[in-house]
Amino acid sequence: MPDLNRSNDAGTGLATAARRDWMAVLAKAGADEVAAAWDALDPKPAYELLRRPEAGLMMVQARAGGSGQRFNAGEMTVTRCAVRCATGDGDRGVTGFSWIAGRSRRHAEIAAVFDALLQLPDRHDAITGAVVAPLRAAQQARRDDAGRKAAATRVDFFTMVRGEDPK
Repeated sequence: MPDLNRSNDAGTGLATAARRDWMAVLAKAGADEVAAAWDALDPKPAYELLRRPEAGLMMVQARAGGSGQRFNAGEMTVTRCAVRCATGDGDRGVTGFSWIAGRSRRHAEIAAVFDALLQLPDRHDAITGAVVAPLRAAQQARRDDAGRKAAATRVDFFTMVRGEDPK
Protein backbone atom coordinates (compact mmCIF):
# COMPACT_ATOMS: atom_id res chain seq x y z
CA MET A 1 0.00 0.00 0.00
CA PRO A 2 1.27 3.49 -0.74
CA ASP A 3 2.38 5.46 2.26
CA LEU A 4 -0.19 8.26 2.55
CA ASN A 5 -0.31 10.39 5.64
CA ARG A 6 -3.48 11.81 7.11
CA SER A 7 -2.82 15.44 6.26
CA ASN A 8 -3.65 14.65 2.62
CA ASP A 9 -0.17 15.72 1.62
CA ALA A 10 0.39 12.64 -0.49
CA GLY A 11 3.89 13.78 -1.31
CA THR A 12 5.55 12.71 -4.51
CA GLY A 13 6.22 9.54 -6.39
CA LEU A 14 4.35 6.31 -5.78
CA ALA A 15 1.83 7.67 -3.28
CA THR A 16 0.78 10.52 -5.56
CA ALA A 17 0.51 8.24 -8.58
CA ALA A 18 -1.53 5.69 -6.64
CA ARG A 19 -3.97 8.31 -5.36
CA ARG A 20 -4.26 9.89 -8.80
CA ASP A 21 -5.04 6.44 -10.20
CA TRP A 22 -7.82 5.53 -7.78
CA MET A 23 -9.37 9.00 -8.01
CA ALA A 24 -9.45 8.69 -11.80
CA VAL A 25 -11.09 5.26 -11.58
CA LEU A 26 -13.75 6.59 -9.18
CA ALA A 27 -14.39 9.68 -11.33
CA LYS A 28 -14.70 7.73 -14.59
CA ALA A 29 -16.99 5.07 -13.15
CA GLY A 30 -20.70 5.27 -13.71
CA ALA A 31 -22.82 6.76 -10.95
CA ASP A 32 -24.76 3.50 -10.68
CA GLU A 33 -21.53 1.49 -10.33
CA VAL A 34 -20.26 3.71 -7.53
CA ALA A 35 -23.66 3.58 -5.79
CA ALA A 36 -23.68 -0.23 -6.01
CA ALA A 37 -20.17 -0.37 -4.49
CA TRP A 38 -21.36 1.94 -1.68
CA ASP A 39 -24.43 -0.22 -1.01
CA ALA A 40 -22.20 -3.30 -0.75
CA LEU A 41 -19.77 -1.60 1.65
CA ASP A 42 -19.99 -2.84 5.22
CA PRO A 43 -19.40 -1.21 7.63
CA LYS A 44 -20.15 2.22 6.24
CA PRO A 45 -17.93 4.94 7.72
CA ALA A 46 -19.08 7.99 9.61
CA TYR A 47 -18.23 11.14 7.68
CA GLU A 48 -19.04 14.81 7.51
CA LEU A 49 -19.37 17.01 4.45
CA LEU A 50 -16.70 19.70 4.33
CA ARG A 51 -17.90 20.90 0.94
CA ARG A 52 -21.35 19.77 -0.09
CA PRO A 53 -21.53 18.36 -3.62
CA GLU A 54 -21.86 21.33 -5.93
CA ALA A 55 -22.11 21.47 -9.69
CA GLY A 56 -20.45 24.09 -11.82
CA LEU A 57 -18.69 24.68 -15.10
CA MET A 58 -15.04 24.09 -15.91
CA MET A 59 -13.20 25.36 -18.97
CA VAL A 60 -11.71 22.55 -21.05
CA GLN A 61 -8.46 23.37 -22.83
CA ALA A 62 -6.94 21.63 -25.82
CA ARG A 63 -3.82 22.01 -27.92
CA ALA A 64 -3.73 22.60 -31.65
CA GLY A 65 -2.23 19.50 -33.22
CA GLY A 66 -1.79 17.87 -29.83
CA SER A 67 1.36 19.79 -28.99
CA GLY A 68 0.76 23.32 -30.22
CA GLN A 69 -0.63 26.39 -28.53
CA ARG A 70 -3.45 25.95 -26.01
CA PHE A 71 -6.97 27.10 -26.75
CA ASN A 72 -10.28 26.95 -24.88
CA ALA A 73 -12.30 24.11 -26.39
CA GLY A 74 -15.43 24.78 -24.34
CA GLU A 75 -17.01 24.22 -20.95
CA MET A 76 -18.13 21.07 -19.22
CA THR A 77 -20.26 20.48 -16.15
CA VAL A 78 -18.45 19.06 -13.11
CA THR A 79 -19.47 18.28 -9.55
CA ARG A 80 -17.02 18.47 -6.66
CA CYS A 81 -17.20 17.36 -3.06
CA ALA A 82 -14.99 17.14 0.04
CA VAL A 83 -15.63 14.95 3.09
CA ARG A 84 -13.87 14.09 6.33
CA CYS A 85 -14.05 10.51 7.55
CA ALA A 86 -13.57 9.70 11.20
CA THR A 87 -10.64 7.40 11.84
CA GLY A 88 -11.76 6.25 15.26
CA ASP A 89 -8.58 7.25 17.09
CA GLY A 90 -9.68 10.73 18.15
CA ASP A 91 -7.72 12.75 15.58
CA ARG A 92 -9.03 15.10 12.90
CA GLY A 93 -9.84 12.26 10.54
CA VAL A 94 -8.88 11.96 6.90
CA THR A 95 -10.17 14.17 4.09
CA GLY A 96 -11.37 12.84 0.75
CA PHE A 97 -12.03 14.81 -2.42
CA SER A 98 -13.72 14.18 -5.74
CA TRP A 99 -14.35 15.91 -9.05
CA ILE A 100 -16.89 14.18 -11.28
CA ALA A 101 -17.91 14.99 -14.85
CA GLY A 102 -21.63 15.77 -14.91
CA ARG A 103 -24.16 16.65 -12.22
CA SER A 104 -24.35 13.53 -10.07
CA ARG A 105 -24.08 14.87 -6.53
CA ARG A 106 -24.38 11.40 -5.00
CA HIS A 107 -21.57 10.07 -7.21
CA ALA A 108 -19.31 12.94 -6.12
CA GLU A 109 -20.09 12.38 -2.43
CA ILE A 110 -19.51 8.62 -2.53
CA ALA A 111 -16.29 9.02 -4.55
CA ALA A 112 -14.97 11.50 -1.96
CA VAL A 113 -15.73 9.05 0.86
CA PHE A 114 -13.95 6.25 -1.01
CA ASP A 115 -10.95 8.57 -1.55
CA ALA A 116 -10.80 9.15 2.21
CA LEU A 117 -11.14 5.43 2.99
CA LEU A 118 -8.39 4.53 0.53
CA GLN A 119 -6.00 6.74 2.52
CA LEU A 120 -6.58 4.71 5.69
CA PRO A 121 -4.06 1.87 6.04
CA ASP A 122 -6.58 -0.45 7.71
CA ARG A 123 -9.19 0.01 4.93
CA HIS A 124 -7.01 0.55 1.83
CA ASP A 125 -6.60 -3.05 0.68
CA ALA A 126 -10.23 -3.98 1.28
CA ILE A 127 -11.55 -0.93 -0.61
CA THR A 128 -9.05 -1.45 -3.43
CA GLY A 129 -10.14 -5.07 -3.86
CA ALA A 130 -13.88 -4.55 -3.42
CA VAL A 131 -14.33 -1.20 -5.17
CA VAL A 132 -11.42 0.09 -7.26
CA ALA A 133 -10.37 -3.17 -8.93
CA PRO A 134 -13.88 -4.09 -10.17
CA LEU A 135 -14.49 -0.53 -11.40
CA ARG A 136 -11.14 -0.55 -13.24
CA ALA A 137 -11.97 -3.92 -14.81
CA ALA A 138 -15.39 -2.67 -15.98
CA GLN A 139 -13.80 0.43 -17.50
CA GLN A 140 -11.19 -1.67 -19.30
CA ALA A 141 -13.92 -3.98 -20.63
CA ARG A 142 -15.78 -0.95 -22.04
CA ARG A 143 -12.58 0.33 -23.69
CA ASP A 144 -11.88 -3.12 -25.17
CA ASP A 145 -15.44 -3.37 -26.50
CA ALA A 146 -15.21 0.07 -28.10
CA GLY A 147 -11.85 -0.93 -29.63
CA ARG A 148 -13.35 -4.12 -31.08
CA LYS A 149 -16.26 -2.18 -32.57
CA ALA A 150 -13.90 0.35 -34.11
CA ALA A 151 -11.62 -2.39 -35.45
CA ALA A 152 -14.60 -4.09 -37.13
CA THR A 153 -15.12 -1.00 -39.28
CA ARG A 154 -11.49 -0.69 -40.30
CA VAL A 155 -10.82 -0.61 -44.01
CA ASP A 156 -7.35 -1.44 -45.33
CA PHE A 157 -6.61 0.37 -48.56
CA PHE A 158 -3.92 -0.89 -50.85
CA THR A 159 -2.78 -0.20 -54.39
CA MET A 160 -2.45 -2.96 -56.87
CA VAL A 161 0.39 -2.64 -59.32
CA ARG A 162 -0.87 -2.94 -62.83
CA GLY A 163 1.35 -4.24 -65.53
CA GLU A 164 1.75 -2.80 -68.99
CA ASP A 165 -1.06 -3.62 -71.34
CA PRO A 166 0.66 -5.64 -74.08
CA LYS A 167 -0.64 -4.74 -77.56
